[in-house]
Amino acid sequence: MDKRRLGRTDYEITPIGLGCMQFSGSGVGEGFFPPIEARTAAEVVGTALKGGVNWFDTAEMYGRGQSERALTTALKEHGVAPGEVVIATKWTPILRTAASVEKTIGDRVDALQGYPIDLHQIHTAQGNLSPHTAQLAAMARLRSAGKIASVGVSSFSAAQMERAAAFLEARGTVLASNQVQINLLNRAIERNGVLASARRLGITLIAFSPLRLGILTGKFHQEPERIKSLGRMRRMLVSEYRPSGLRRTAPLIDELRAIGAAYGVSAAQVALNWLITYYGDTVVAIPGASKPHHAAESTAAMDFRLTEKETDRLDRLSRQCGAR
Repeated sequence: MDKRRLGRTDYEITPIGLGCMQFSGSGVGEGFFPPIEARTAAEVVGTALKGGVNWFDTAEMYGRGQSERALTTALKEHGVAPGEVVIATKWTPILRTAASVEKTIGDRVDALQGYPIDLHQIHTAQGNLSPHTAQLAAMARLRSAGKIASVGVSSFSAAQMERAAAFLEARGTVLASNQVQINLLNRAIERNGVLASARRLGITLIAFSPLRLGILTGKFHQEPERIKSLGRMRRMLVSEYRPSGLRRTAPLIDELRAIGAAYGVSAAQVALNWLITYYGDTVVAIPGASKPHHAAESTAAMDFRLTEKETDRLDRLSRQCGAR
């Protein structure tokens, strides 16, 4: 698939990037993924690069910089020079004032080990001690100072996103992106105005949890006992891990498998392809990968294109399964 423009910036990114929460080692990532050794992280990044991925999403919150360091260490190991790929990171606003946006930028620069911050995002719309305008003003100043190249947000509502875009526009900066959960089982963007606003304003939507934390791979439908080994936070956040959820989503999984069989690909690859096809160029996805073969599978989802008939069939089954 062709690359897509990141918002109204000059960056061209692949429809699928690599989410790097799994490189956290500790902190927020622990509740979702088991610890990953540096060697495995390097192999995951190398596999993603080999598959054509040209951008990576990390965050301060992911192990207090450990994910950023693991990512850039891996990029160095694979001979990728600063500026050859696009790196997105995030500032943590929880229980902080906007002053820390600029105070912590040096820490982000250090953790990224010489790789530029192509996209700096406000990690969440909740839990902060300063208004969004103060946070955005700090981001705009960082951009003017040349410390970051573009500004994004995460989990902003349509109204919050529109206000952020207008605020930045008045300061000579565009809002490049909004990172929200989008997948075949979570399509809230279609009803809450986020998709419509993003299209109108030229903002890219970055889909996190594009496989609904693994449910759309079908492996937990096939082997439900595997759910017991998952992190507590992961099990708490996804209702589909419950027996009733597995039953409810089974028809969708069956169709993902059937379509995949026709292409010689997996259910997960079909689910990812649907996501980056159905919404057009507005949506890109950042599946995580804790093992190299996960990264290979995700990147290969860009190597085919579902037909309109297939995307419509999945659309219908998704709604019948109660996608929220």
